[in-house]
Amino acid sequence: MNISDIIFYLISSVILGGALLAVVIRHIFRAAVFLLFSLIGIASLYFYLNYEFLAAVQVVVYVGGITVLIIFSIFLTADSGSKMRKPLLLRAMLSGGVALLSCLITVRLIAGSPPYLHHNGAIAEPGVRNIGRQLLSTTDHGYILPFELVSILLLASMIGCIVIALKPEPTTESNE
Repeated sequence: MNISDIIFYLISSVILGGALLAVVIRHIFRAAVFLLFSLIGIASLYFYLNYEFLAAVQVVVYVGGITVLIIFSIFLTADSGSKMRKPLLLRAMLSGGVALLSCLITVRLIAGSPPYLHHNGAIAEPGVRNIGRQLLSTTDHGYILPFELVSILLLASMIGCIVIALKPEPTTESNE
């Protein structure tokens, strides 16, 4: 085992450990912090694979955008330090089954598919110029729709954080 393998396994353990703890832990703020660690681990995996542009997008959109919005909305709620409820056993078993099934389907799809090829048969160059050209292209091989969906995702997360942060008005009952 060389140093490259050790770095890969270290990054993978940070990603998987952060994701697992983000789902399992009952303190909502700590779960958000572990989600942050998992997303930073994914960005470091992109850096490790020499996909600097994707790593920068990961840091800007997910770490810098969505996770920070989640943490701000947690801070703005009244119950930010409380524990979340324990999930029901049936719900936990069902979500574990769905997660296992999705992992098996993903492994099956990855094992049965050829490597990613460009439309002319050549392997796509991961440079910033090619990625930017494909992101903003409206042709058959363009990704303008997913690019716009990311902006809608950020807008939806901001609206969700505002809704979470709104404090309900106190209800007063009078005896009149």
